Amino acid sequence: MCIQCVAGVTVAATATATGLRAWLGARRPGWLTPGRMKLMTAGLLTLGVIAAGIQV
Repeated sequence: MCIQCVAGVTVAATATATGLRAWLGARRPGWLTPGRMKLMTAGLLTLGVIAAGIQV
């Protein structure tokens, strides 16, 4: 896979993770404290980049 394809998939995965984070922030469930939001953000972005690196 070329580097442009990998970069495109990584950007898409990161954008998806960012969108999910924004959705969670807008809904503000009771369990989502500021500290948990920071952990959720880091986890979502990390999982997005890892998922983008796994090519089937």
